[in-house]
Amino acid sequence: MDEKDLLILHLLEENDKVPVGELATMVELPIEEVETRIRAMEEACVIRKYAAAVDWERAGEGEVSSILALKVSPERDFGYDKIAERIARFSEVKDLRLVSGRYDFILLVKGKNMQEIARFVSEHIAPMDRIRETTTQFVMKTYKENGTSYDERKAGERLPYSF
Repeated sequence: MDEKDLLILHLLEENDKVPVGELATMVELPIEEVETRIRAMEEACVIRKYAAAVDWERAGEGEVSSILALKVSPERDFGYDKIAERIARFSEVKDLRLVSGRYDFILLVKGKNMQEIARFVSEHIAPMDRIRETTTQFVMKTYKENGTSYDERKAGERLPYSF
């Protein structure tokens, strides 16, 4: 990885649909070299996926998001890895992170409604071996996700301000 690779990664992270020709111009490299670098980073799993930032509310398919905090008992010889593998298999789990602090794992879980998420937690997560405690918080509104703002204001429009 050199500075050009890192610049390519940052540019793709911001907009993965930028044409390779424009990308090559921005990083001041020939198109063929940029294509080769991107392919190498894909093969090395540095670039794991290309994805769209979808506003499901506007698409008419609103879903409910929740943040789960879990306290777990790590497994001997495996630590947190085995339990993380089991939790990650569920399609409802969109993000899974080992964190410091009061809880061990933080999960982002999505479902059609609150009842579906509550059922998922009570039937699949809470009964798992090694789960000691769960806390579920439902997301009321998303303002920004994965670097994409969901703010409705037009560019240059000012925030209301009062004393």
